[in-house]
Amino acid sequence: MAADSLTKEQSSARPTRLRRWAIKLASLILAGLVFGWGYDWAAPRFYRPEQVAGFWHGTLHGALMPIALPSLLMGKDVPIYAANSTGRSYKLGYIAGINGCGFVFFGLAFRRPNRRRQEPQANSPDSFQ
Repeated sequence: MAADSLTKEQSSARPTRLRRWAIKLASLILAGLVFGWGYDWAAPRFYRPEQVAGFWHGTLHGALMPIALPSLLMGKDVPIYAANSTGRSYKLGYIAGINGCGFVFFGLAFRRPNRRRQEPQANSPDSFQ
């Protein structure tokens, strides 16, 4: 009898896991399309050839650079780096932007909210009575 209930639990958990992965994949594709179109719109506004890009533009360009991937995959030739820059300060800002974007993305992607906190057992030394 216990084996039957275990098999039923496993079989009912499987579609849920598959469904979660399908939702994550669909969300990722949708987000990629939205980011791709958004980057295609924003690139001409933030990468002006007559503008000398400094640290803050480097930070912005670095943060936007990973978002350029969907645009590039959709066949758009979008810029990811300013050719007309202040040099070292722009590059430092660019690196800070890439790292900041990665920190936010991976922080959100691998965030695991705490499940319900377990109540201390009545006999455990941590319980207060």
